[in-house]
Amino acid sequence: MAAPVQRLAAELEGGAAAAPEVLRRLAGLFREAEHREDADEKLFSILRRLLAEASGGVQTEAEATDASPSPWCDLSAECFRCLRNACVQCARNQNAIRKAGLIEESVSLMTVFSSIGDPAEPCLAAFRCGLQFLGNVAGGNQDSQNSIWNVAFPQLFLSCLTHSDEKVVAYSSMVLFTCMGEDKMADVTAPGNLSLAACVVATYSKRTDIEWLQLIVTERFLRYPDLVRQIYSSLSHSDRVTLLELLMVKMSETGPLGTEQLASVQAVAEFLSECFQNQCRSVLSLASPGHCDEQEAVVVIRLLDVLCELTSDNQHLTCLQNYPGLLEMAVETLRLTHLAGKQSRNIFTSTHSASLGQDLTHAAVGFKAHLIRLIANLCYRNRDNQDRIYELDGLPLILDNCTIDDNNPFLNQWAVYAIRNLTEHNERNQELIASLERQGLADTSVLERMGLHVDERDGKLVLKSTKKM
Repeated sequence: MAAPVQRLAAELEGGAAAAPEVLRRLAGLFREAEHREDADEKLFSILRRLLAEASGGVQTEAEATDASPSPWCDLSAECFRCLRNACVQCARNQNAIRKAGLIEESVSLMTVFSSIGDPAEPCLAAFRCGLQFLGNVAGGNQDSQNSIWNVAFPQLFLSCLTHSDEKVVAYSSMVLFTCMGEDKMADVTAPGNLSLAACVVATYSKRTDIEWLQLIVTERFLRYPDLVRQIYSSLSHSDRVTLLELLMVKMSETGPLGTEQLASVQAVAEFLSECFQNQCRSVLSLASPGHCDEQEAVVVIRLLDVLCELTSDNQHLTCLQNYPGLLEMAVETLRLTHLAGKQSRNIFTSTHSASLGQDLTHAAVGFKAHLIRLIANLCYRNRDNQDRIYELDGLPLILDNCTIDDNNPFLNQWAVYAIRNLTEHNERNQELIASLERQGLADTSVLERMGLHVDERDGKLVLKSTKKM
């Protein structure tokens, strides 16, 4: 007696008219692993023929302004549901489907769907099911992933990522992530294909709830410093912010990095350091009441956030401590923002009662505190950088920021931490702070909070710890 799958396959040979109902029954059977094993090449050959008929029908009717492709869309959707279920955790069916040419036929039909403006729900349902099918046939199957990539990259992916339907975007992102293995990155980075990588970031900035887009950036793109440079250069300011925020997500992951991955992160860190130095002065525009475009300033703020996180990790600290110009630019930017806050009342002005009416969600809130945090990290157990701060006259500047500031939460704490790092095993910096205290330029309470006080010994001022050894 013929198995249920074979009986339904025979019914499908009767043509497209009764096919949707038969396909629904087949899709139901394929939810069970035992029935998936009963599928054969003949069934998949029939499904390809039905999809080809549906593709032609959708194309013809979509081109006619007074016609609805709904019946053909219904047939397409049922074919895709059947195929989607048939290849769940079934390498045998995945391979048979690929060999039957169903991947090429499916991508061809979805290309038609992607070209339909303002599609009706039946078209959307078929489109979504087709993408789910591609995701299932690619799962754990390198040969199927290659086949999809060869016919869908980059145009179908671009069309799907910019589609108005969120599920189409989400499902296509899943397929893209699944197929984009190490061997595909040469295609992604090739001249002319950069638009796909930029599109992923731009789409995520609008649809941050789609995790697949995040994974494409954090698990694929960020491993290639040259690609990061290219993407960053091609993005708008707002999309650059999105890329930097995704980088922060990646850095929040714990655990040591391998040699190759560490080298990639450090190369990206050096690139971002260069970007910060080139753009950091734009943040001063936020001090002007009439500034109209603050997006570039927000990019600088996010760059600083990333550099603070990178320098908080010993794996990345050394490369940035030695990066030319970074420390100097951090001190110069702190000096300029501090001065801007004193010249007029603005977001960089220290305040103890939020009397400026500033919203604590303002992008620049915490900017000075983070500058001091970066300086502190760059000087951590680094004598050359400690001495460079002395030469830049940075110690009085940092001491002047040992205050409570509503616009800079934890400013005082970061300043104290910076002084601690600047004076550790550095007598010249200790002597300078002691002399500033004698002159009344350093707040004695700050030193006390650090566990230090100034003593005079043989006519020389020295810092001493108040803690018992």
